[in-house]
Amino acid sequence: MSILCTRVLRFVLAATAMFAALAVQAADAWPTKPIRIVIPFSSGGIQDTLARSLSSDLAAALGQPVIVENRPGAGGTIAASFVAKSAPDGYTLILAAASHSINGSLYSKLNYDPVKDFTGAAYIGRSGYVLVVNADVPAKNVAEFVAYAKSRPGQLNYASAGAGSATHLAMAYFTSLAGLDIVHIPTKGAGDAMTEVISGRSHAMINANITVLPYAKDPRVRLIGVTSEKPSSFVPGVAPIASAVKGYAFDTWFGLLAPAGTPKEIINKLNVAVAKVLKQPEILERLRKQGIEPGSLAPEEFAKLLRSDFEHMAQVVKLSGARVD
Repeated sequence: MSILCTRVLRFVLAATAMFAALAVQAADAWPTKPIRIVIPFSSGGIQDTLARSLSSDLAAALGQPVIVENRPGAGGTIAASFVAKSAPDGYTLILAAASHSINGSLYSKLNYDPVKDFTGAAYIGRSGYVLVVNADVPAKNVAEFVAYAKSRPGQLNYASAGAGSATHLAMAYFTSLAGLDIVHIPTKGAGDAMTEVISGRSHAMINANITVLPYAKDPRVRLIGVTSEKPSSFVPGVAPIASAVKGYAFDTWFGLLAPAGTPKEIINKLNVAVAKVLKQPEILERLRKQGIEPGSLAPEEFAKLLRSDFEHMAQVVKLSGARVD
């Protein structure tokens, strides 16, 4: 090896060691400036509300301001792309949900990978959905609804918040597994879809529990099934859809994701801070009012959840036949 090559190699090794040392120092010092949590939807939605309900307490735990920034558009892919391409330094995060996994199969072309380009930093909790029918539908449970729909192929319809939305995929997955022929009626949002069911213009839908629960005692609708594998404490007395349709499960997780390559030291600090915040009684109560069951996962466990949920949602999208582009 020439003297020049030897000097270049030594320089490269020295520079690499220096940058590695600087990265460790930065991770040890983190955070030293405000942290930004990007929300993939407009203000007022569940992810926006959740982020804002946690931001001040998380800021206190970390010792730096936590700024919530909305970047809506394209079903959440604009925000995800922005965060995926941000510096992996712990200062730009996304508060994601199961829609993050869904988009990986719903869109044929994404300029980011929903799994490989992100690191699960802090799991927050889960929220379920509810199968609700108009009161004129003579079904008191899922089995009765399945029988009723099978006796009227193509005659019933279900509302959703739009093609490719979680409410669409949850119902399409259900009808596929149950072998039902029900017409899909997309609307402009979850609230609009609920209005269609209440009015009787649509016979049924699967909607988020936070949207459905205010109508639990409304005589115009009936709650007949939950999408979680086990009974939900939010909808007592209502059996899981899986009790009548084997293998059915559909809910959403919530958590903070960081760009891939974010140092483990930073991820661990963030995970500990969020876990600390979620132990506060007022925070737990706040989340339950949003229909969220708080939980805690180590970063490695959260990473496994991201991979398994991506695979599950790929199956859901395939069975539904939904595509956005």
